[in-house]
Amino acid sequence: MIPLLSVVVPIYNVEPYITECLKSLAAQTLDDLEVILVNDGSGDGSRRVAADFVARDGRFVLIDQRDNLGPGPARNVGIRQARGTYLAFADSDDVVPPEAYARLVGTLAETGSDLACGAVARLVDGVLEESTLHEKAFRRPELCTHITDKQVLVRDRTVWNKVYRRDFWERNALAFPAGIYEDVPVAMQAHVLAGSVDMVGDVVYHWRKRDAGETSITQRRAELPNLWDRLAAIRAVRSFLDERAPELLDGFDALVLEKDIVFLFQALEGSDEPGALLELADAWLASLSPKALATAPSLRRLELHLLRRGLVAELRKVREFRRTCEDGTRIVPRGLRVTNWYGDYPFFRKRRRLRIPDEVFDARDELKLVARVEECAWTGSEYRLRGQVAIHRVERRVGKVSLWLSDGRRRVPLEVRRAGRHGVCASFDPKRLEGGGPTWRLMVRAETRGLVLKGWFRDGDANSAWRFSVPGWSRSGMDITQ
Repeated sequence: MIPLLSVVVPIYNVEPYITECLKSLAAQTLDDLEVILVNDGSGDGSRRVAADFVARDGRFVLIDQRDNLGPGPARNVGIRQARGTYLAFADSDDVVPPEAYARLVGTLAETGSDLACGAVARLVDGVLEESTLHEKAFRRPELCTHITDKQVLVRDRTVWNKVYRRDFWERNALAFPAGIYEDVPVAMQAHVLAGSVDMVGDVVYHWRKRDAGETSITQRRAELPNLWDRLAAIRAVRSFLDERAPELLDGFDALVLEKDIVFLFQALEGSDEPGALLELADAWLASLSPKALATAPSLRRLELHLLRRGLVAELRKVREFRRTCEDGTRIVPRGLRVTNWYGDYPFFRKRRRLRIPDEVFDARDELKLVARVEECAWTGSEYRLRGQVAIHRVERRVGKVSLWLSDGRRRVPLEVRRAGRHGVCASFDPKRLEGGGPTWRLMVRAETRGLVLKGWFRDGDANSAWRFSVPGWSRSGMDITQ
C-alpha cells in the first residue's frame, strides 16, 4: 500500500543518537508513513542500529551507500525511493515530537497548501530550549500564507521542520546540492515556489546540539572550509531571490548579518593566522548589499568596520565587550546645538584616533521608549496610576513626559507627576471618559535633548498594551459607579 507520508533520514556516524531519533519516528501518531533510512557510508555502529529497526518495523527501509557523499546527495537518494503523498526530512541525531507529522499533514489536507512548517526547539544536554534561529518566525501561526507576505519566513531556512506535498517537490524539480548547508537554498526555494504555506505554532522538531560522538557539521561552523561552504549557500540563495523574489533580499541579508557572520567572527577570535579568514571576510561583505551593511545595528556596524579594515585585535575586544554586556550597551548623546546619539562601545572615545567615522556608532534608530504601568488603584473618587517611563539603553532621566488616555478617537490628557528617576504618577476621574469607548490605552510622549518618542504603556513586564476598561460602560451610555 502507498503510505501517506515518506520521511527521509540520512545517516552518518550518529551511533549515540540514532536510536532516539528512530524511536521518535516509530512513535508518530500518524502511523501511515514510511521511513527511508539512507546509510551514507557510516563507519560506526549506526548502520547496525538502522538495520535492527528495519527488521522490527516494516515501515522502515534501509538504503546503503558505500561512500560518504554528504546529507544532500543522501536525501536525494531517499527522495527517489519515496512513495508517499507527502514528504518530510529528519536528521538522524534529532528527535521528532509524537504529534508533529499528524499536525503538519492534517493542516495540509485541510488547506491544500504546498508545505507546512512549524516551530523548533533546541535539544541541549537533554533539555529543550527555544531555537534562536527560528525564534521570531513562528510567534503568530497563519494558514495559506506566503513568504512574500509573511517575510519573517526568511528566517525559516531548515528543511526538517516541514512537510511538503511530494507532487509540489517533483513539479519544481527540487533537489539538494552537495556540500555543507545544502538545506538552506532548498528551504528558501520551496518557500518562494510554493503557492501557499501553512505556519503552525506547535514545536514540530527537536534540533540536537551534540554532546558526544562526532561533532555535527553545524557545530564545526567556525572551520575555514565550513565557512566557505556557508558563503556558497548564501550566494546561491541570494542569486535565486534576486531572480524570483527580490523583495526578500534585504531581509535575507539582515539575517546573514545577524546570524551567519557570527561564525566568521568566532573563527577570527580563535585564529593565530587570520590572513585566509580576512580574505574570506572580504568575499562575505562583497556578497551582501550596501544597504544591509549600512543599516545593521550600530554594534554590528562597528564589528564590520573593524573586520573590513583587518583590525583583528580591536575586533576581538569588541566581541568580548558584546559577551560581557549582560544588561545591554549604553547609548549616549553628543552635541550642543544638534544632539546625536551614539553607542558607547569600545573605541567610541578614541574613534578619531582610529579614524572610525561617527556614523559607525550612530544608534538613534535603536532608541526605544519603555513605558509600563505598575499599578492602577481606585481611591473612591479617582483612579491613580503609577508607572515607569524610560528610553531603552539610555541611562539619563527623560526630560519631559506627557500622558493621555485614548480610546482611538478621543484624547484625555492627564497631569503628570514625576517620582524618582523614571517614575511617573497620574490620576483621573472616570467621568472624564464619559461618551467614549469601553477601553482606553495610556499613551506617552517623551522628550529629551531634542529626541521625541511616542508610544503606549505596557501592562507591567508583559508585552501587551495596558488597557483601562470603563466601569459600567454600555452602548446606551456610561453608568459610572459612585
